[in-house]
Amino acid sequence: MYVTNREKTILELLMKTSGRHSALSMASYLQVSVRTVHRDLKNVEKMLKPFGLQLIQNEDKTLQIQGPNEAVFKLVQELSKIKPVDLSAKERKLLLFLKLFNTDEPMKIGPLAKELGISSTTLGGYLDELSTWMEDFEAHVVRKRGVGVQLTGSERSKRTAFAHFYLFYFNEELIEAIFQINHQQPNRGIRVLHYIKSDYLSAVDQVMKHNRNLYTELADSDYVSFLIQVCIALQRFESGHPLEETEAEDNEKQNSHEREALSFIEKLCGLLSDQLGIVLPDQEKAFMVTLLKGSRLQNAESIYFDQVITGKAIKKLIQHVSQQLQVDLTSDFSLFQGLLAHLEPSLFRIRKDLATFNPLTQQIKDRFPVLFKITEQALQQVFQQIQFPDDEIAYIVLHFGSALEQRKQIRNIHALIVCPTGIGASKMLAARLRKEMPELYSVQTASIHDMRRMDLDTFDLILSTVHLPKQKIPCLFVNPLLSKEDIAAIEQVTRDLSKSRSGVELLPVRIVSSPEAAGQRSLQQLMDEVDQAQSAIRSILKNFSVIQVSKAEKMNDVLIQLIDTCFDQSIIDDRESVYWRLIERERMAGLAVPGTNMALFHCRAKSVRHLSFKIAHSNQAFDLAAMDGGMCSVSNFLLMLAPDRLDPVAQEVISTISSSLVEDRESTLIFASANEPMIHAKLEALFYRFFIQKLK
Repeated sequence: MYVTNREKTILELLMKTSGRHSALSMASYLQVSVRTVHRDLKNVEKMLKPFGLQLIQNEDKTLQIQGPNEAVFKLVQELSKIKPVDLSAKERKLLLFLKLFNTDEPMKIGPLAKELGISSTTLGGYLDELSTWMEDFEAHVVRKRGVGVQLTGSERSKRTAFAHFYLFYFNEELIEAIFQINHQQPNRGIRVLHYIKSDYLSAVDQVMKHNRNLYTELADSDYVSFLIQVCIALQRFESGHPLEETEAEDNEKQNSHEREALSFIEKLCGLLSDQLGIVLPDQEKAFMVTLLKGSRLQNAESIYFDQVITGKAIKKLIQHVSQQLQVDLTSDFSLFQGLLAHLEPSLFRIRKDLATFNPLTQQIKDRFPVLFKITEQALQQVFQQIQFPDDEIAYIVLHFGSALEQRKQIRNIHALIVCPTGIGASKMLAARLRKEMPELYSVQTASIHDMRRMDLDTFDLILSTVHLPKQKIPCLFVNPLLSKEDIAAIEQVTRDLSKSRSGVELLPVRIVSSPEAAGQRSLQQLMDEVDQAQSAIRSILKNFSVIQVSKAEKMNDVLIQLIDTCFDQSIIDDRESVYWRLIERERMAGLAVPGTNMALFHCRAKSVRHLSFKIAHSNQAFDLAAMDGGMCSVSNFLLMLAPDRLDPVAQEVISTISSSLVEDRESTLIFASANEPMIHAKLEALFYRFFIQKLK
């Protein structure tokens, strides 16, 4: 089937928004005349006939595709494989960007327009759009009469603008390219979207997958972004456009996370050098470290349990949003954990002026205007010194949206969601499906990477937010926000599946036969969680004590006495390893709690045998760096130790302590009192409340 870009867009509009578009609205959307749309519609009608479909016009002049659902499904699958015979407007803009990106000298307007196959007027419009785009990245499109047009700015700015242009306009195409490259031998002569060398993309992807650690568990959107940035770095350096040394981050004072990131980058670049023969200098590696530090992780469980200040701010954020929505989300630990996992790198990106990318921002603003406004206002109230861009706010809205949607879940067919957006988006889509689709027995989410390792035969249906190659089971392309048309399409497929199983069409019936069907935990799950919580709480209460330190010349002496006590009580196996982990953590960032005389020292280590919480009170105060960047005079040293492997429930338990330190004035005074019976009673009260919430 031969189809133009405009015809393909019209077909996609008709399938996604059937009965809502007229020729006039399509013309407005495509920025062409109504006459042009009518001419294209005639060709569209011819394309529909072989599928047994026809194009009809309703009384309100809206257009709609009519025919069997199986034929529509077949058309969707066929359309996903078709490559238009001409270039789309966004592809022409990409080619223009590439011309400017790859050329260091000014280019004449006339020859450039001719080379791109467009008029000088159209080229002028494209340059206006690119100029506006560049301003956000501190790069500029400079036009001088008689000289030509040129892209100016630092190499870092140019690369960042180019990478985000790719991610904004070609996000689905990039994900599909990565997916396809993994299932075929990369060809050195092929370039993805006119620039990225497919063998480079494949090499980076394979190296990332075969060296799994903290930084290879990136959220899908950040994983794709990082792959593109590395490929651009390789190709730009290879073509003689390296980053300037002044553009690199200052890494003289590195904390443990930065050293871990740099170690990974060194390993990545070493392996790529072996495969591709390109040796990147230190400034290129330093910029990649910055990119990693600003990335989100797939799993909220991957985060540390100790971000007291950020955790306190997130609790306030949840409280503000809950009050405005009149829905209590304050006890939703999954929401708290997800926001903590997202906001740590988000705040880093904002402070470092690293532009973020969210392809769903406008859709989220349109679909959830009230929730977006409430979240925006709450962020302004809680983080008064930080200006959150709309893309970051939209991600946070998805976290709250998923928490709201997960309250109602009913099911009946086994569906897999392949969603490359992020943990908030995937949870939200899954929850909306459980709410809107009573036929779905269970819904499971997976990233593109996870999908390749799964047995797809165990699922009845795949729902994907990107076009996937043909699968053995039904596969539907859906909007991440699940439009009415998507719901209708899913309902039809699930109805057909039910019919094929039983021989009769089953109507959706809302019957809740077990706690699991109602979206609740099973009895076994609840008992397991209670056992884990019980074990964690018993360990903390058993090992808790307050020790008095009367002779300490420096802060390290207090720490050593605490560690010795833990060793004597068989809480830890190795004094030295725990000591250096704690010192390293203190060097990484301040541990003193602002506005108090307390510092929270903590770590997770293999040599820790049991969860433990202890306090040392020193008669000598020491000046320590605080969590807010200031300094505090500290006489109470709180020590929190946890095994390297910590199950989610134990993590919740330990998080209860760290977050309660600054929960209110009374809690702060109790923990700072060095009064062992009083603090023990406070811990018991905290854990009692924790158990009540867990049982609810």
